Amino acid sequence: YEIASCLVGSEMCIRDRLRQSRIETVAQSLREDIGDGDITAMLIPQARISRGHVITRDAATIAGRAWVEEVFRQVDPGVTLSWEVQDGDEASPGQSLFSMEGPARSLLTAERSALNWLQLLSGVATTCAGHARRVAHTGVQLLDTRKTLPGLRLAQKYAVTCGGCHNHRIGLWDAFLIKENHIAACGSIADAVREARRLAPGRPVEVETENLEELDQALAAGADIIMLDEFSLADMRQAVVRTAGAAKLEASGGISSETLVPIAETGVDYISIGALTKDVRAVDLSMRLDIHD
Repeated sequence: YEIASCLVGSEMCIRDRLRQSRIETVAQSLREDIGDGDITAMLIPQARISRGHVITRDAATIAGRAWVEEVFRQVDPGVTLSWEVQDGDEASPGQSLFSMEGPARSLLTAERSALNWLQLLSGVATTCAGHARRVAHTGVQLLDTRKTLPGLRLAQKYAVTCGGCHNHRIGLWDAFLIKENHIAACGSIADAVREARRLAPGRPVEVETENLEELDQALAAGADIIMLDEFSLADMRQAVVRTAGAAKLEASGGISSETLVPIAETGVDYISIGALTKDVRAVDLSMRLDIHD
């Protein structure tokens, strides 16, 4: 799985940025948990070795292996992990996800941070997989948004791809999204699109519209993607007819479990859903250790 800017099918891989972010955010998670040292783990003799495994208590789509591995690498490179699942795999309640072996102190010190990453990212992937299954009979792509947990955007966007959904723009730098306030400041949709083309000719240009009249303006201006903000189903269908493939259409706003499938069936290209990353329910995980001399 890779993070890519998928709005217009580009493959702008940011693997190196993701790897660096993973190293930094894992280090921060360990600093906030360990502080000056794990005093409880010091109760255990330093030489004591342990084996253990992590299970899921929930049905889940797995995401976050590399973050778990990075936690243990930073705590103790001598810990050995053996995975029984890949990112993107479906796991059943009670299933073992991976086993580990190493100094008992290290396993216990790394436990919470490792599980925090795995439960969070698997929670995102699980939500995305459920949404993707519901619209699999259509040609729509479900997109995440910038409504991510602060500091964890790249990790969450990676998890989105593990669940079968897709990434919208990564941030404010890789694509234009011209909204109501931008249009007002520029003077018109046409002026805003023209200025975007001048500033960054190679970047995708998306325009948010609130009605069919603004859709027509965005089409005339040559936008690559047009966001249909809280359009009715009837207007979405009309937008698909009017656009006729001249631009990609993205439905946004008011997306719920009740409206998701009907919106997908209108024929729009994308549906963006902030809840994929902002309304996260962590997967319930448990680590079981077998401590011995």
